[in-house]
Amino acid sequence: MFEPGDRVRWETLGDDGLPLVRYGFVGGCNGDGNRVAVMFDGQLKGDTVLDLDQLAPVLITNVELRLHGADLLDDPSLRQGLVSLWSAEADQAGLEVRSIELLGTGVRDTVGDGFALAELHSGGQQYVLRAVYEAHDDEIIRVSADLPRRWEY
Repeated sequence: MFEPGDRVRWETLGDDGLPLVRYGFVGGCNGDGNRVAVMFDGQLKGDTVLDLDQLAPVLITNVELRLHGADLLDDPSLRQGLVSLWSAEADQAGLEVRSIELLGTGVRDTVGDGFALAELHSGGQQYVLRAVYEAHDDEIIRVSADLPRRWEY
């Protein structure tokens, strides 16, 4: 259950049919308990009422990028740019990332077909930023942070 002031993310489709992620704050709960009013960043028209199951809390582990183009992962110089793109998304989401340490042009991930791109710290916890091919479409790259695995590096 969300409380007023909680930071949330909403995945939807834009007017152009492309995926869109919006961030905002819970403004209040609707009377039935299944919906909340959300004030989205940059939206001046007021709150949008959404079902609870359409929202997710903003966590460092669920802020991600999905980008088209396998070359973003195949080309070492482009892999480095993925860190900056994810960092901008995390900033837009309102996350405070204390430090980001690049792992050169990426380290081949020990699990899956991807790369560990950077180590980062947020909220007193260490995370690894990874870029992987999406399971259902190898033309889509997913960049996200998660906890380091014990057997890494």
